[in-house]
Amino acid sequence: MRVLAAMSGGVDSAVAAARAVEAGHDVVGVHLALSRMPGTLRTGSRGCCTIEDSRDAWRACDVLGIPYYVWDFSERFKEDVVQDFIDEYAAGRTPNPCMRCNERIKFAALLEKAIALGFDAVCTGHYAKVIKDADGNPELHRAADWAKDQSYVLGVLTHEQLKHSMFPLADTPSKAEVRAEAERRGLSVANKPDSHDICFIPDGDTAGWLAEKIDMTTGDIVDETGSKVGEHPGANAFTVGQRRGLKLGTPAADGKPRFVLEIRPKENKVVVGPQALLAIDEIRGIKVSWAGLPIAEIETGAEFDCYAQVRAHGDPVPATARMLPGEGAPQLLVTLTDPLRGVAPGQTVVLYQGSRVLGQATIDAARSLQRAEL
Repeated sequence: MRVLAAMSGGVDSAVAAARAVEAGHDVVGVHLALSRMPGTLRTGSRGCCTIEDSRDAWRACDVLGIPYYVWDFSERFKEDVVQDFIDEYAAGRTPNPCMRCNERIKFAALLEKAIALGFDAVCTGHYAKVIKDADGNPELHRAADWAKDQSYVLGVLTHEQLKHSMFPLADTPSKAEVRAEAERRGLSVANKPDSHDICFIPDGDTAGWLAEKIDMTTGDIVDETGSKVGEHPGANAFTVGQRRGLKLGTPAADGKPRFVLEIRPKENKVVVGPQALLAIDEIRGIKVSWAGLPIAEIETGAEFDCYAQVRAHGDPVPATARMLPGEGAPQLLVTLTDPLRGVAPGQTVVLYQGSRVLGQATIDAARSLQRAEL
């Protein structure tokens, strides 16, 4: 096959490209320039998509003997990922920019351009697996190494996108093995640190970065009963589950710490309360998509058993789910058997059956039965 290898400049994408070459595919490497002002070079494990990463990607392609190109996706990235991140926080939600980047850049814009140029598949260094069912339809599954599994952030991929996706690291038992392989292949990125932070906020100070992009207005911090217990410098600077930095003027009656339960941007209020009220029992999701062909229950609207995961490396919990009937865009209702803490609107819930990813939805509302009883 003609394969376009997305080269981030890290060890995973380099080894993935090497395996695609070794498998006999006609491979071309491409690095995505996502910012025209990349700023400083990487410090430790912060950031990605820097000038340094572009050079590391070029060196890897040179060792592998494959062509290398840089594609400028900076305008689309700014609009579809960075601006979306700002807009979501401004609306009081907690977005996942890596999810949006996979959805709109790496497996939409990139794949669209690759197919237009005659490539059969896009290869990345994600830890996930594509398995074909008896009829040859692709399914997205967890990688062999669950500790490094990235199927959560790929839950936005559609049936058509999965047909053209290649993940050569799917069955690799550990990241250590990937690094050892990179060393054997003479790839200079063998010991390069992983990136963990949001790529367009390389210093990791999300609140400080947002303060320059969103108008912050002081307002009230209220408890779960609506009583004022403090003031905040701007509701958009807080996230559900946050405990530090509240600076409350009124202590809780039981003397225990309070956590952010809800952000109400229209009222410019932050709601706080005891940790127990962070437990979420029910999730309502919008912007629903299915990773591969939907299972039968989705088509009929019947309830089905599944596991729900709301963070990239969070634990999946047992749940039941069903599509909600009605006019307009379809919605997903997920009822959690085991409550989850710190679930916030704007996050993504990904549904699994076993190792298979069924699909995902953006969380629009999260309900706590304990709060409903107050």
